[in-house]
Amino acid sequence: MAGRYAPRPRRTPAPGGPGVPGAPGGEALGATPGLSPRAPGPSGAPGSNSASGRGSASHPGSASRSGSASGSGGPHGPAYAAGGPVRPRVPAQAGGPAHARGPAPEPRRRTWVPPWPLDLALTLGPLRRGPGDPTFRATPDGAFWRTCRTPGGPGTLRVAARGGAVEAEAWGSGADWLLDRLPALLGEEDDPDAFTPRHRFLAVTRQRRPGLRLVRTGLVLESLIPSILEQKVTTDEAYRAWRLLVRRYGEPAPGAPAELRLSVVPEPRTWALVPSWEWHRAGVDAKRSATVLRAVRVARRLEEAAAMAPEDARRRLELVPGIGPWTSAETVQRSNGAPDAVTTGDYHLPGIVGHALAGNRDADDEEMLALLEPYAGQRHRAARLILLSGRVPPRRAPRMTPGNIAAL
Repeated sequence: MAGRYAPRPRRTPAPGGPGVPGAPGGEALGATPGLSPRAPGPSGAPGSNSASGRGSASHPGSASRSGSASGSGGPHGPAYAAGGPVRPRVPAQAGGPAHARGPAPEPRRRTWVPPWPLDLALTLGPLRRGPGDPTFRATPDGAFWRTCRTPGGPGTLRVAARGGAVEAEAWGSGADWLLDRLPALLGEEDDPDAFTPRHRFLAVTRQRRPGLRLVRTGLVLESLIPSILEQKVTTDEAYRAWRLLVRRYGEPAPGAPAELRLSVVPEPRTWALVPSWEWHRAGVDAKRSATVLRAVRVARRLEEAAAMAPEDARRRLELVPGIGPWTSAETVQRSNGAPDAVTTGDYHLPGIVGHALAGNRDADDEEMLALLEPYAGQRHRAARLILLSGRVPPRRAPRMTPGNIAAL
């Protein structure tokens, strides 16, 4: 019997089909208003400009009707090739076979001497999404490890301060890009002298923290997706979701020691293939997962925002439904090094700023913005210094109890 009947292969849904959040009934999500999505090309990278690379909400999978055996075509969308079904590549979990590395390749190296004091922990700290962030590590030797997906491919960066110099090592196909952008990452394009403290405690805080610079990664999606995950949940919930998803769907960080368990964030196509139950297992509700899905469909257009003025960058990000002022500010603070992108809509920040500047722990966004008006152009820097000053209101209620979406 086994020789007579070949098993019927199971079909894997294309992105936007069943199991993908935000696309009920198997329909692909429509184009984001104001942004033209560029569908993934045959290699899985976003940005194919071919006429057959554009889908529509009314014809799921129509982006690939003139497909090829590469897996980008076929009558059923990107998950099918001309010869039959093709399973989407999903990286193995961190710590599994894909993370069993051999000897690390030789890194590319660069030494850079900043002409001003530089505190690596303060500058790079905003990139760390919780103590278990698989894309960021601080090690006991004083080094900082960071992974990212650059325009040249995945890369790992290690930086450490030695005397007045910064010694950097980079691995992977994105190594050259990471080393070229090292000064910008560490605040070369930042101008702390543009900030004039109008409160004595802020002047003292700045004097005590001369090495604070605003980071600028030049990459949007790696800050946007975790910011979406942080919408309207506790930071612990968001950090857990980020950790689980990146470890499950990311890829091993090139050159990084296995004991660090570092991973590179998934590429946009991989994010689009995360099934709905995996989002649920990570504690991410349908609204946030659908926002991520809409964002990765226009990933290339969003990455262009890293080269824009911060306000223009925020406007572009906010064209995606589900991305508002809170998320856009949290993103461009990191991707663009935006000194004025103060976060509004935050649960804690207005009360912290109100308490520090006016003794009002119950301040709302409107009052916070009024208090920060003297720092126009530098409001995000002012908020960072307020947080570093330690002038936060005393707690008067228990911590918010995290929900557990995965248990529902």
